[in-house]
Amino acid sequence: MTALLVARFDVKNAEKMEAYASAAGPTVSAHGGEFVAMGQNVGALVGEDDKQGVAMVRFPDVLSAKTWFSSPEYMACKSLREAAADMQFTLYQTE
Repeated sequence: MTALLVARFDVKNAEKMEAYASAAGPTVSAHGGEFVAMGQNVGALVGEDDKQGVAMVRFPDVLSAKTWFSSPEYMACKSLREAAADMQFTLYQTE
């Protein structure tokens, strides 16, 4: 079963966000992940949603996603991520 990682975020620093995206992108690919969608919030239809942006990444399986997230390559991006945006990551197993 594949896995879908959903990253919701509020950008704090656009320049650092661009640098984070450039640094983190190759680490996703190296672990079998592929970006499937990126976008901006245009309004909630039901409930509350206060994050500005979203990125969705498909991984071959949950283990690949977890391995990517804890990899030394991605962990090297952590301080840049924290300076760039407030982020929430959620991992889903898909059929």
